[in-house]
Amino acid sequence: MTAGRGDHGPRPTVAIIGGGFAGAGLAYQLARRAPGAFRIVVFEPRDRLGCGVAYSTADPAHRINVPASRMSFVPSDPCHFDRWLKADGELKRDPAALMPDGRAFPRRAVFGRYAAETIEPFVLEGEIEHRRSAATAISRRAGGYAVRDADGQILEADMVAFAATHPTPQAPEALGALAGDPRLVVDTQNRAALDEIPTEARLLIVGTGLTMADIVASLEARGHQGQITAISRRGLLSRGHPERPGEEYGAFDRNPSRTAGALVRRIRRTIAAAAAEGRPWQHVMDAVRAQGPAIWAALPERERRTIARRLRPFWDVHRFRVAPQVEAAIARLRDTGQLTVLTGEPVAASRGAGSLSVDLRLKGGGRYYGDYDVVLLATGPAHRKLCESSPIVGSLADQGLVRLDPIGLGLEVDERSAAVGADGRTSPSLWVVGPLARATFGELMGLPEVARHAEFVASSILRSTSVADAPVDAPALAVA
Repeated sequence: MTAGRGDHGPRPTVAIIGGGFAGAGLAYQLARRAPGAFRIVVFEPRDRLGCGVAYSTADPAHRINVPASRMSFVPSDPCHFDRWLKADGELKRDPAALMPDGRAFPRRAVFGRYAAETIEPFVLEGEIEHRRSAATAISRRAGGYAVRDADGQILEADMVAFAATHPTPQAPEALGALAGDPRLVVDTQNRAALDEIPTEARLLIVGTGLTMADIVASLEARGHQGQITAISRRGLLSRGHPERPGEEYGAFDRNPSRTAGALVRRIRRTIAAAAAEGRPWQHVMDAVRAQGPAIWAALPERERRTIARRLRPFWDVHRFRVAPQVEAAIARLRDTGQLTVLTGEPVAASRGAGSLSVDLRLKGGGRYYGDYDVVLLATGPAHRKLCESSPIVGSLADQGLVRLDPIGLGLEVDERSAAVGADGRTSPSLWVVGPLARATFGELMGLPEVARHAEFVASSILRSTSVADAPVDAPALAVA
Protein backbone atom coordinates (compact mmCIF):
# COMPACT_ATOMS: atom_id res chain seq x y z
CA MET A 1 0.00 0.00 0.00
CA THR A 2 1.35 3.42 -0.93
CA ALA A 3 0.24 6.61 0.78
CA GLY A 4 1.22 10.10 -0.22
CA ARG A 5 0.10 13.61 -0.94
CA GLY A 6 -2.98 12.52 -2.79
CA ASP A 7 -4.38 10.97 0.39
CA HIS A 8 -4.57 14.24 2.26
CA GLY A 9 -4.80 16.89 -0.42
CA PRO A 10 -2.04 19.12 -1.76
CA ARG A 11 -0.28 19.66 1.57
CA PRO A 12 3.42 18.78 1.48
CA THR A 13 4.25 15.67 3.48
CA VAL A 14 6.99 15.77 6.09
CA ALA A 15 8.28 12.36 7.20
CA ILE A 16 10.05 12.47 10.55
CA ILE A 17 12.28 9.47 11.19
CA GLY A 18 12.30 8.85 14.92
CA GLY A 19 9.72 9.97 17.45
CA GLY A 20 11.92 10.46 20.48
CA PHE A 21 12.37 13.87 22.03
CA ALA A 22 13.97 15.49 18.96
CA GLY A 23 11.54 14.09 16.39
CA ALA A 24 8.48 14.72 18.51
CA GLY A 25 9.73 18.23 19.26
CA LEU A 26 9.99 18.98 15.55
CA ALA A 27 6.52 17.56 14.84
CA TYR A 28 5.08 19.58 17.70
CA GLN A 29 6.67 22.82 16.49
CA LEU A 30 5.49 22.33 12.88
CA ALA A 31 1.93 21.53 13.97
CA ARG A 32 1.90 24.42 16.42
CA ARG A 33 3.39 27.01 14.12
CA ALA A 34 1.61 26.13 10.89
CA PRO A 35 -1.66 24.30 11.65
CA GLY A 36 -2.87 22.33 8.65
CA ALA A 37 0.04 23.38 6.44
CA PHE A 38 1.75 19.99 6.38
CA ARG A 39 0.95 16.34 6.57
CA ILE A 40 3.29 15.36 9.42
CA VAL A 41 4.06 11.65 9.73
CA VAL A 42 6.31 10.43 12.54
CA PHE A 43 7.84 6.97 12.30
CA GLU A 44 8.23 5.70 15.86
CA PRO A 45 7.60 2.09 16.92
CA ARG A 46 7.07 2.99 20.57
CA ASP A 47 3.51 3.52 21.77
CA ARG A 48 4.15 7.14 22.74
CA LEU A 49 5.89 10.03 21.06
CA GLY A 50 8.50 12.13 22.82
CA CYS A 51 9.99 9.42 25.02
CA GLY A 52 12.72 7.80 22.97
CA VAL A 53 15.33 5.62 24.65
CA ALA A 54 16.07 8.01 27.49
CA TYR A 55 12.53 8.67 28.68
CA SER A 56 11.01 5.28 27.94
CA THR A 57 12.97 3.65 30.72
CA ALA A 58 10.82 2.07 33.39
CA ASP A 59 13.73 1.79 35.80
CA PRO A 60 12.82 3.79 38.93
CA ALA A 61 16.52 4.48 39.59
CA HIS A 62 16.82 6.47 36.34
CA ARG A 63 16.17 10.15 37.03
CA ILE A 64 16.47 13.31 35.00
CA ASN A 65 19.88 14.84 35.61
CA VAL A 66 18.71 18.45 35.25
CA PRO A 67 16.33 20.11 37.74
CA ALA A 68 12.74 19.99 36.53
CA SER A 69 12.60 23.78 36.49
CA ARG A 70 15.11 23.75 33.61
CA MET A 71 13.43 21.05 31.52
CA SER A 72 10.69 21.79 29.01
CA PHE A 73 9.21 20.39 25.82
CA VAL A 74 8.38 23.99 24.89
CA PRO A 75 11.49 26.25 24.75
CA SER A 76 9.39 29.42 24.74
CA ASP A 77 7.85 28.27 28.05
CA PRO A 78 10.76 27.07 30.22
CA CYS A 79 8.53 26.36 33.23
CA HIS A 80 6.12 24.18 31.24
CA PHE A 81 7.30 20.85 32.72
CA ASP A 82 7.67 22.27 36.22
CA ARG A 83 4.03 23.39 36.24
CA TRP A 84 2.90 20.05 34.79
CA LEU A 85 4.89 18.17 37.41
CA LYS A 86 3.35 20.07 40.30
CA ALA A 87 -0.17 19.76 38.88
CA ASP A 88 0.26 16.05 38.18
CA GLY A 89 0.99 15.16 41.81
CA GLU A 90 4.07 13.10 40.97
CA LEU A 91 6.13 14.72 43.70
CA LYS A 92 3.69 13.42 46.30
CA ARG A 93 3.93 9.92 44.88
CA ASP A 94 7.73 10.12 44.72
CA PRO A 95 8.91 12.33 47.60
CA ALA A 96 12.53 11.25 47.00
CA ALA A 97 12.43 13.34 43.81
CA LEU A 98 12.34 16.58 45.80
CA MET A 99 15.51 18.08 47.24
CA PRO A 100 15.51 20.16 50.47
CA ASP A 101 16.13 23.35 48.46
CA GLY A 102 13.04 22.74 46.29
CA ARG A 103 14.75 21.38 43.16
CA ALA A 104 13.06 18.31 41.74
CA PHE A 105 14.70 15.36 39.97
CA PRO A 106 11.81 13.03 39.09
CA ARG A 107 12.15 9.71 37.33
CA ARG A 108 12.92 9.92 33.62
CA ALA A 109 9.77 7.98 32.77
CA VAL A 110 7.76 10.83 34.29
CA PHE A 111 9.30 13.30 31.87
CA GLY A 112 8.50 10.88 29.05
CA ARG A 113 4.87 10.81 30.11
CA TYR A 114 4.83 14.62 30.20
CA ALA A 115 6.30 14.86 26.69
CA ALA A 116 3.78 12.35 25.34
CA GLU A 117 0.86 14.16 26.95
CA THR A 118 2.07 17.50 25.58
CA ILE A 119 2.10 16.32 21.97
CA GLU A 120 -0.95 14.03 22.27
CA PRO A 121 -3.60 16.69 21.44
CA PHE A 122 -2.01 17.23 18.02
CA VAL A 123 -2.07 13.47 17.39
CA LEU A 124 -5.70 13.17 18.44
CA GLU A 125 -6.65 16.12 16.20
CA GLY A 126 -4.89 14.54 13.22
CA GLU A 127 -2.30 17.30 12.88
CA ILE A 128 0.40 14.68 13.56
CA GLU A 129 0.24 11.06 12.39
CA HIS A 130 2.05 8.59 14.59
CA ARG A 131 3.04 5.58 12.49
CA ARG A 132 3.92 2.90 15.02
CA SER A 133 6.60 1.31 12.92
CA ALA A 134 10.28 1.90 12.36
CA ALA A 135 11.44 3.39 9.08
CA THR A 136 13.71 0.84 7.40
CA ALA A 137 14.65 2.50 4.11
CA ILE A 138 14.60 5.93 2.46
CA SER A 139 15.09 6.37 -1.27
CA ARG A 140 15.17 9.50 -3.36
CA ARG A 141 12.30 9.87 -5.81
CA ALA A 142 11.48 12.60 -8.29
CA GLY A 143 10.32 15.54 -6.23
CA GLY A 144 10.70 13.77 -2.90
CA TYR A 145 11.37 10.54 -1.06
CA ALA A 146 9.89 7.09 -0.54
CA VAL A 147 10.01 5.95 3.07
CA ARG A 148 9.48 2.24 3.72
CA ASP A 149 8.60 1.04 7.20
CA ALA A 150 9.02 -2.28 8.97
CA ASP A 151 5.45 -3.28 8.02
CA GLY A 152 6.24 -2.93 4.31
CA GLN A 153 4.21 0.22 3.79
CA ILE A 154 5.63 3.09 1.74
CA LEU A 155 5.05 6.78 2.36
CA GLU A 156 5.78 9.27 -0.39
CA ALA A 157 7.15 12.37 1.28
CA ASP A 158 8.17 15.78 0.05
CA MET A 159 10.62 16.25 2.91
CA VAL A 160 12.40 13.98 5.39
CA ALA A 161 13.68 14.99 8.82
CA PHE A 162 16.10 12.49 10.31
CA ALA A 163 15.77 12.44 14.09
CA ALA A 164 16.79 8.89 14.85
CA THR A 165 18.53 7.87 18.04
CA HIS A 166 22.24 7.72 18.73
CA PRO A 167 24.19 4.79 17.32
CA THR A 168 24.77 1.94 19.73
CA PRO A 169 28.07 1.64 21.63
CA GLN A 170 30.79 -0.44 20.06
CA ALA A 171 32.96 -2.76 22.10
CA PRO A 172 36.65 -1.85 22.12
CA GLU A 173 38.84 -4.08 19.97
CA ALA A 174 40.35 -5.47 23.16
CA LEU A 175 36.98 -7.08 23.95
CA GLY A 176 36.58 -8.57 20.48
CA ALA A 177 36.93 -12.11 21.81
CA LEU A 178 33.72 -11.59 23.80
CA ALA A 179 31.58 -10.66 20.78
CA GLY A 180 28.34 -12.60 20.75
CA ASP A 181 28.70 -13.79 24.33
CA PRO A 182 25.53 -12.96 26.31
CA ARG A 183 27.73 -12.05 29.26
CA LEU A 184 28.88 -8.98 27.30
CA VAL A 185 26.02 -6.48 27.69
CA VAL A 186 26.17 -3.87 24.91
CA ASP A 187 22.73 -2.29 25.35
CA THR A 188 22.71 -1.35 29.01
CA GLN A 189 19.56 0.74 28.47
CA ASN A 190 17.72 -2.55 28.25
CA ARG A 191 16.33 -3.11 31.74
CA ALA A 192 15.81 -6.81 31.09
CA ALA A 193 19.56 -7.23 30.61
CA LEU A 194 20.22 -5.87 34.10
CA ASP A 195 17.38 -7.91 35.58
CA GLU A 196 19.11 -11.08 34.41
CA ILE A 197 22.38 -10.33 36.18
CA PRO A 198 22.78 -12.56 39.27
CA THR A 199 22.91 -10.66 42.55
CA GLU A 200 26.38 -11.96 43.42
CA ALA A 201 27.88 -11.49 39.94
CA ARG A 202 31.28 -9.84 39.58
CA LEU A 203 30.89 -6.99 37.12
CA LEU A 204 33.20 -4.94 34.92
CA ILE A 205 31.77 -1.70 33.51
CA VAL A 206 33.78 -0.17 30.66
CA GLY A 207 33.16 3.57 30.90
CA THR A 208 32.71 5.80 33.95
CA GLY A 209 30.33 8.56 32.79
CA LEU A 210 26.57 9.00 33.03
CA THR A 211 25.76 5.56 31.63
CA MET A 212 27.91 3.92 34.28
CA ALA A 213 26.17 6.03 36.92
CA ASP A 214 22.76 4.82 35.72
CA ILE A 215 23.94 1.21 35.76
CA VAL A 216 25.30 1.44 39.30
CA ALA A 217 22.18 3.18 40.63
CA SER A 218 20.00 0.52 39.01
CA LEU A 219 22.09 -2.30 40.43
CA GLU A 220 22.01 -0.86 43.94
CA ALA A 221 18.23 -0.49 43.74
CA ARG A 222 18.05 -4.19 42.78
CA GLY A 223 20.11 -5.14 45.81
CA HIS A 224 23.21 -6.22 43.92
CA GLN A 225 25.86 -7.68 46.23
CA GLY A 226 28.70 -8.56 43.87
CA GLN A 227 31.85 -6.54 43.33
CA ILE A 228 31.62 -3.83 40.64
CA THR A 229 34.68 -2.50 38.83
CA ALA A 230 34.41 0.49 36.47
CA ILE A 231 37.24 1.60 34.21
CA SER A 232 37.89 4.34 31.68
CA ARG A 233 41.00 5.90 30.16
CA ARG A 234 40.77 8.95 32.40
CA GLY A 235 38.77 7.53 35.29
CA LEU A 236 36.47 10.56 35.26
CA LEU A 237 33.12 10.42 37.05
CA SER A 238 30.22 12.72 36.17
CA ARG A 239 30.06 15.56 38.66
CA GLY A 240 27.09 16.56 40.76
CA HIS A 241 24.99 19.69 41.05
CA PRO A 242 25.90 22.65 43.29
CA GLU A 243 24.45 22.79 46.77
CA ARG A 244 22.37 25.76 45.75
CA PRO A 245 21.16 26.96 42.34
CA GLY A 246 22.40 30.23 40.91
CA GLU A 247 22.73 32.37 37.82
CA GLU A 248 25.21 31.70 35.03
CA TYR A 249 28.63 33.28 35.52
CA GLY A 250 30.80 34.39 32.61
CA ALA A 251 30.49 35.96 29.16
CA PHE A 252 32.25 33.65 26.71
CA ASP A 253 30.28 34.79 23.68
CA ARG A 254 31.90 38.24 23.81
CA ASN A 255 35.01 38.12 21.64
CA PRO A 256 34.86 34.31 21.71
CA SER A 257 38.08 32.32 21.84
CA ARG A 258 39.51 31.09 18.56
CA THR A 259 41.49 28.13 19.88
CA ALA A 260 40.72 25.25 22.23
CA GLY A 261 43.64 26.20 24.46
CA ALA A 262 42.52 29.80 24.78
CA LEU A 263 38.98 28.66 25.60
CA VAL A 264 40.19 26.32 28.36
CA ARG A 265 42.37 29.03 29.90
CA ARG A 266 39.46 31.46 29.78
CA ILE A 267 37.15 28.99 31.51
CA ARG A 268 39.73 28.32 34.22
CA ARG A 269 40.24 32.03 34.87
CA THR A 270 36.49 32.53 35.10
CA ILE A 271 36.13 29.63 37.52
CA ALA A 272 38.81 31.19 39.72
CA ALA A 273 37.03 34.55 39.59
CA ALA A 274 33.74 32.87 40.48
CA ALA A 275 35.36 31.06 43.41
CA ALA A 276 36.68 34.38 44.73
CA GLU A 277 33.05 35.52 44.88
CA GLY A 278 31.91 32.33 46.55
CA ARG A 279 30.34 30.95 43.38
CA PRO A 280 30.71 27.26 42.41
CA TRP A 281 32.25 26.11 39.12
CA GLN A 282 28.87 24.80 37.95
CA HIS A 283 27.64 28.36 37.41
CA VAL A 284 30.53 28.96 35.01
CA MET A 285 29.91 25.74 33.11
CA ASP A 286 26.23 26.67 32.86
CA ALA A 287 27.30 29.87 31.11
CA VAL A 288 29.55 27.92 28.73
CA ARG A 289 26.64 25.62 27.93
CA ALA A 290 24.16 28.44 27.35
CA GLN A 291 26.60 30.31 25.12
CA GLY A 292 27.76 27.13 23.41
CA PRO A 293 26.50 27.89 19.88
CA ALA A 294 28.40 31.19 19.71
CA ILE A 295 31.52 29.64 21.26
CA TRP A 296 31.47 26.73 18.80
CA ALA A 297 30.79 28.94 15.79
CA ALA A 298 33.93 30.97 16.49
CA LEU A 299 36.23 27.93 16.47
CA PRO A 300 37.95 26.78 13.25
CA GLU A 301 37.43 23.16 12.25
CA ARG A 302 40.86 22.05 13.51
CA GLU A 303 40.06 23.46 16.97
CA ARG A 304 36.70 21.73 17.00
CA ARG A 305 38.49 18.47 16.25
CA THR A 306 40.83 19.09 19.15
CA ILE A 307 37.91 19.61 21.49
CA ALA A 308 36.09 16.50 20.24
CA ARG A 309 39.20 14.34 20.47
CA ARG A 310 40.91 15.59 23.62
CA LEU A 311 38.61 17.75 25.70
CA ARG A 312 35.17 16.20 25.28
CA PRO A 313 35.56 13.68 28.14
CA PHE A 314 36.33 16.53 30.55
CA TRP A 315 33.44 18.62 29.20
CA ASP A 316 31.05 15.69 29.46
CA VAL A 317 31.65 14.99 33.15
CA HIS A 318 31.23 18.65 34.08
CA ARG A 319 28.34 19.37 31.74
CA PHE A 320 26.33 16.12 32.10
CA ARG A 321 25.86 15.98 35.84
CA VAL A 322 24.26 13.20 37.81
CA ALA A 323 21.06 13.60 39.76
CA PRO A 324 21.69 13.89 43.52
CA GLN A 325 19.99 10.53 44.14
CA VAL A 326 22.31 8.80 41.66
CA GLU A 327 25.36 10.61 43.02
CA ALA A 328 24.47 9.36 46.50
CA ALA A 329 24.15 5.77 45.27
CA ILE A 330 27.63 5.88 43.71
CA ALA A 331 29.08 7.38 46.90
CA ARG A 332 27.53 4.64 49.05
CA LEU A 333 28.95 1.83 46.94
CA ARG A 334 32.39 3.41 46.77
CA ASP A 335 32.42 4.00 50.53
CA THR A 336 31.69 0.32 51.21
CA GLY A 337 34.27 -0.82 48.67
CA GLN A 338 31.70 -2.57 46.50
CA LEU A 339 32.41 -0.17 43.61
CA THR A 340 35.99 0.41 42.46
CA VAL A 341 36.83 3.01 39.79
CA LEU A 342 40.05 2.46 37.82
CA THR A 343 41.92 4.63 35.34
CA GLY A 344 43.01 2.58 32.36
CA GLU A 345 41.60 0.42 29.58
CA PRO A 346 41.05 -3.21 28.57
CA VAL A 347 43.83 -4.61 26.40
CA ALA A 348 42.75 -8.25 26.02
CA ALA A 349 39.91 -10.57 26.96
CA SER A 350 39.03 -14.24 26.83
CA ARG A 351 36.01 -16.27 27.78
CA GLY A 352 35.74 -19.44 29.69
CA ALA A 353 32.91 -21.62 30.90
CA GLY A 354 32.78 -19.97 34.29
CA SER A 355 33.89 -16.37 33.76
CA LEU A 356 35.23 -13.71 31.43
CA SER A 357 38.89 -12.82 31.87
CA VAL A 358 39.91 -9.25 31.05
CA ASP A 359 43.42 -7.84 31.07
CA LEU A 360 43.38 -4.19 32.14
CA ARG A 361 46.23 -1.76 31.56
CA LEU A 362 46.20 0.87 34.29
CA LYS A 363 47.42 4.44 34.19
CA GLY A 364 51.08 4.51 35.06
CA GLY A 365 51.81 1.18 33.38
CA GLY A 366 50.39 -1.27 35.90
CA ARG A 367 48.34 -4.32 34.86
CA TYR A 368 45.29 -5.86 36.45
CA TYR A 369 43.96 -9.27 35.49
CA GLY A 370 40.36 -9.78 36.50
CA ASP A 371 37.74 -12.49 36.19
CA TYR A 372 34.17 -11.27 35.78
CA ASP A 373 30.77 -12.83 35.40
CA VAL A 374 29.42 -9.98 33.25
CA VAL A 375 31.02 -7.12 31.29
CA LEU A 376 28.86 -4.07 30.54
CA LEU A 377 29.57 -1.31 28.00
CA ALA A 378 29.11 2.30 29.10
CA THR A 379 31.31 3.88 26.44
CA GLY A 380 28.68 6.05 24.75
CA PRO A 381 27.48 6.13 21.13
CA ALA A 382 29.86 5.06 18.36
CA HIS A 383 29.30 8.05 16.08
CA ARG A 384 32.13 7.24 13.71
CA LYS A 385 30.47 3.89 13.00
CA LEU A 386 27.08 5.47 12.30
CA CYS A 387 26.86 4.30 8.68
CA GLU A 388 27.70 0.75 9.73
CA SER A 389 25.47 0.52 12.80
CA SER A 390 22.42 2.20 11.22
CA PRO A 391 21.25 0.55 7.98
CA ILE A 392 19.06 3.53 7.14
CA VAL A 393 21.96 5.99 7.49
CA GLY A 394 24.18 3.61 5.53
CA SER A 395 21.59 3.57 2.74
CA LEU A 396 21.38 7.37 2.68
CA ALA A 397 25.17 7.55 2.52
CA ASP A 398 25.28 4.98 -0.31
CA GLN A 399 22.86 7.18 -2.27
CA GLY A 400 25.11 10.17 -1.65
CA LEU A 401 22.39 11.98 0.30
CA VAL A 402 24.35 12.31 3.56
CA ARG A 403 27.93 12.10 4.75
CA LEU A 404 29.63 11.93 8.11
CA ASP A 405 30.81 15.25 9.48
CA PRO A 406 34.57 15.92 9.58
CA ILE A 407 34.60 16.18 13.38
CA GLY A 408 33.27 12.67 14.01
CA LEU A 409 30.12 13.64 15.91
CA GLY A 410 27.38 12.66 13.46
CA LEU A 411 26.18 13.92 10.09
CA GLU A 412 27.30 17.03 8.25
CA VAL A 413 24.64 19.74 7.92
CA ASP A 414 24.59 23.36 6.81
CA GLU A 415 23.61 26.44 8.80
CA ARG A 416 19.91 25.52 8.43
CA SER A 417 20.50 21.92 9.58
CA ALA A 418 19.88 20.60 6.06
CA ALA A 419 21.93 17.51 5.20
CA VAL A 420 25.11 17.84 3.15
CA GLY A 421 25.53 15.12 0.53
CA ALA A 422 28.59 13.27 -0.69
CA ASP A 423 29.16 15.94 -3.35
CA GLY A 424 29.24 18.71 -0.76
CA ARG A 425 25.92 20.13 -1.87
CA THR A 426 23.10 20.80 0.55
CA SER A 427 19.77 19.06 0.20
CA PRO A 428 16.73 21.35 0.01
CA SER A 429 14.47 18.74 1.60
CA LEU A 430 16.48 16.43 3.89
CA TRP A 431 16.97 17.69 7.44
CA VAL A 432 18.83 16.43 10.51
CA VAL A 433 17.34 17.11 13.94
CA GLY A 434 19.03 16.70 17.28
CA PRO A 435 22.43 15.42 18.44
CA LEU A 436 23.62 14.12 15.07
CA ALA A 437 23.87 17.76 13.87
CA ARG A 438 26.17 18.95 16.63
CA ALA A 439 29.35 19.19 14.55
CA THR A 440 27.76 22.31 13.02
CA PHE A 441 25.83 23.67 15.99
CA GLY A 442 27.92 22.59 18.96
CA GLU A 443 26.31 21.25 22.12
CA LEU A 444 23.15 19.32 21.17
CA MET A 445 23.17 16.51 23.69
CA GLY A 446 21.26 18.17 26.50
CA LEU A 447 17.49 18.34 26.43
CA PRO A 448 17.18 22.15 26.47
CA GLU A 449 19.52 22.39 23.47
CA VAL A 450 17.69 19.65 21.58
CA ALA A 451 14.35 21.37 22.21
CA ARG A 452 15.68 24.65 20.83
CA HIS A 453 17.22 22.87 17.84
CA ALA A 454 13.89 21.21 16.99
CA GLU A 455 12.30 24.64 17.12
CA PHE A 456 15.05 26.02 14.89
CA VAL A 457 14.68 23.25 12.29
CA ALA A 458 10.91 23.82 12.23
CA SER A 459 11.59 27.47 11.37
CA SER A 460 14.06 26.39 8.66
CA ILE A 461 11.45 24.11 7.10
CA LEU A 462 8.83 26.82 7.20
CA ARG A 463 11.16 29.30 5.53
CA SER A 464 12.15 26.78 2.86
CA THR A 465 8.51 26.17 1.95
CA SER A 466 7.33 29.78 2.33
CA VAL A 467 4.67 28.64 4.79
CA ALA A 468 3.47 31.41 7.09
CA ASP A 469 4.95 31.00 10.55
CA ALA A 470 2.77 31.50 13.60
CA PRO A 471 4.11 34.14 16.03
CA VAL A 472 6.15 31.79 18.23
CA ASP A 473 9.63 32.85 19.29
CA ALA A 474 12.39 30.72 17.77
CA PRO A 475 15.93 31.62 18.81
CA ALA A 476 18.57 31.67 16.13
CA LEU A 477 21.40 29.17 16.46
CA ALA A 478 24.91 30.33 15.78
CA VAL A 479 26.93 28.37 13.26
CA ALA A 480 30.26 28.76 11.60
